[in-house]
Amino acid sequence: MKKQGLFCLLAAIAIQLTLGIAYIWSVFQTGIATSIFNRDNAAAGLTFSLLLATLAIGSVIGGKLAARYSTRLVVFIGGIILSVGFFLASFVTANQPWLLWVTYGVMGGCGMGFTYSTTIACAQKWYPHKKGLVTGIIVASLGFGGVFFTPIVEVLIVVFGGTGTGEPKTFMVLSAIFLTVCTVGSLFLKNPPDGYVTASLTTPAAQADSISPSQMLKTSQFYLVTAAYMLACMGGLMMIAFAKPIAVAKGFEATAAIGVLAISMFNSIGRLVWGFVSDKLGRLNTIVLLLSCSAVLSLLVNLTEGYWIFILITLIGFFYGGLISTFPSLTADLFGAKHMAANYGFVLLGFGSGAIISSQIAGYYKNLAAENIDLMYPAFVIASCCAVAGIVLILMVRRKPL
Repeated sequence: MKKQGLFCLLAAIAIQLTLGIAYIWSVFQTGIATSIFNRDNAAAGLTFSLLLATLAIGSVIGGKLAARYSTRLVVFIGGIILSVGFFLASFVTANQPWLLWVTYGVMGGCGMGFTYSTTIACAQKWYPHKKGLVTGIIVASLGFGGVFFTPIVEVLIVVFGGTGTGEPKTFMVLSAIFLTVCTVGSLFLKNPPDGYVTASLTTPAAQADSISPSQMLKTSQFYLVTAAYMLACMGGLMMIAFAKPIAVAKGFEATAAIGVLAISMFNSIGRLVWGFVSDKLGRLNTIVLLLSCSAVLSLLVNLTEGYWIFILITLIGFFYGGLISTFPSLTADLFGAKHMAANYGFVLLGFGSGAIISSQIAGYYKNLAAENIDLMYPAFVIASCCAVAGIVLILMVRRKPL
């Protein structure tokens, strides 16, 4: 039994590692904006945001299908959808730029959604006493995927013609990676037998497995948590999408990729560290701490000069990663493990909404900041205010019973 749980965890790690490619969009941003969207950063950034938003919708659908059929089948199908989306994205041209939103954005996000929350939920069920740690390990793998694939993608873009030219063929290579890892990894995913979760838990509160999505949608806690998630992700997503352009504008064109690596690396470390911390400190306390730090850091973007910009990018990624690893565990704590995949899919709708809103805000100000990066500062002020509002909502969750 323990061996099956270990295989499930390892398969989830491998799959999430490849999904981490989505988090290096900053590497594609400049080339795609130039070659396909006529230098419109907001339109190019919308591709990334649509992927994240559709991930939430895909997670809801995938979670429901996994409950009805099997996690293995849903992840297998998700890998195929994701692969086909990236493959088709390689043929998009400036004549029909909106097709990139459909292929990379919507199809890629749907495929990721089928695989993302279902693998997290599956692993959580095998390790119910360590939800925070296990969730942290899995979503940290997604972050480390960004670290692992950033230099590979950078090289591929250069090999295939450089910025503005090499991105399409790079999408094709990534398509093959998704197809191989997700479909093979899905074969090792299996939920524990009925009764395993309940038998493994020792407290009545921990056995809250009966809250279905329809029941969850009737609680005030769901709306508070989902809205808090939408507000919490703003600063991190803005920096993830624009880390490289910001570093270039600060005078580090030759080493700007370090910013992408930094935010990917510490995004991953943050997911692991804060997942463990949340098991000790509590999910709500952890989220309040993370949002407080994020609010302060977002206000420092405009004030940071020299190599300190890489430190700031690193810290924003570190605290953002903690938020991404803590919200799934909070969802399981509040609404139980049985319907975790579908329930977390609904909570992810907040994250998806935040992704679209943040990309449009950051893209708008990045367009204004074409000659002066300081003009992008209002975007991060907005992100800071959103983090403060998120703290208020999380404090309300603590006061509201189910």
